[in-house]
Amino acid sequence: MIKSRGYYAAFVALGLVAASLGPTLPDLAAQTGTLLSQVSFLFAARALGNLLAALVVSRFYDRWPGHPVIAGALLALSASMALVPTIPWLWVLAVVILILGMAENTVDVGGNTLLMWVHGERVGPFMNGLHFCFGLGAFLSPIIIAQVALFTGEAMRAYWVLALLLLPAAVWLLRQPSPRTGHHAAPRNAAGAPDRSLVLLIATFMFLYVGAEVGLGGWVYSYALAKGLSDATAAAYLTSTFWGALTLGRLLAIPIAARVRPRTILMVDLLGCLASVGALWLWPTAPGVVWLGTFGAGLCLASVFPTTLALAERRMRITGRVTGWFFVGANAGAMFLPWLIGQLFEPLGPDVVMIAILADVVVALALLAALLRRSGRRLSAAMGQGVY
Repeated sequence: MIKSRGYYAAFVALGLVAASLGPTLPDLAAQTGTLLSQVSFLFAARALGNLLAALVVSRFYDRWPGHPVIAGALLALSASMALVPTIPWLWVLAVVILILGMAENTVDVGGNTLLMWVHGERVGPFMNGLHFCFGLGAFLSPIIIAQVALFTGEAMRAYWVLALLLLPAAVWLLRQPSPRTGHHAAPRNAAGAPDRSLVLLIATFMFLYVGAEVGLGGWVYSYALAKGLSDATAAAYLTSTFWGALTLGRLLAIPIAARVRPRTILMVDLLGCLASVGALWLWPTAPGVVWLGTFGAGLCLASVFPTTLALAERRMRITGRVTGWFFVGANAGAMFLPWLIGQLFEPLGPDVVMIAILADVVVALALLAALLRRSGRRLSAAMGQGVY
């Protein structure tokens, strides 16, 4: 349990970093003398860093003790965050954000992998707790940014505060022995070898889900400002509302996941997100709808990622390589949709945020149906008459 606390602290830190870019986009544009369409390239740079790390990072944890690797990534995150407010050139800032993205994914993969090695077959509740901690950090990040901006007049100084908050988790993990490598352990299910087509479907589904999550979480701040729905401080709190709902949803998902099948949870999640974002699109000038729709979208998206992993585990044998491809899809989604929104935001207006996310979720629903059809026979063979 001591090691788990270190991973939880690391994921709170990861959430602090993940939710920091969206509320500071206008400030970063001013700092670099660029437009929002140009500074939105930072989303792509960070996601590219995530993608590069996803392709190679699992090898680090297989070959070396895990705690020095994840602690080193946290230290790299802290250094990158501290540098962000000091750079006036967009291309240099993009390089720093790319390095930050690589460190982010190293922490992400490491936390999930090491927690599974520590708890083995009993990892379920601990995994939900891990993702809850990420949501907690993401919820707190915009609040910290808003408070720093309120008291100092400069939101960018919040990056230095966040950089300092990353250090305790790194120190804690360095003081604890690393768990034994568990990549040779046999899986507890009998789902058989990975199906390449199914891996591709799930990776594409991850692409769409993470695109929706990062797209809304990253652009709702600028959306609210451009629509005149709030000032800068209230827009930061709106961003926190999204991440707070995501956190609450992951907490609620812990008991729900023990009683409800993953496919049912995913279908309800996506339909709820579709309704929430649809309300934001249909009534864009109603402040109450903006707050409720943002909360509803976060709540519905909350359990999609861990539930998709649970669904995959019941349909195939999960290896580190397979998990890596899931992360490749997720990181590509985090790169593409926020970048696309940034390119369309100024020429087409802020409504493009909700239109793009609506289209993304509709495609995700269709893909989920195809995924369930493809994997039905594998599920029956793996689980017999058990409930999935």
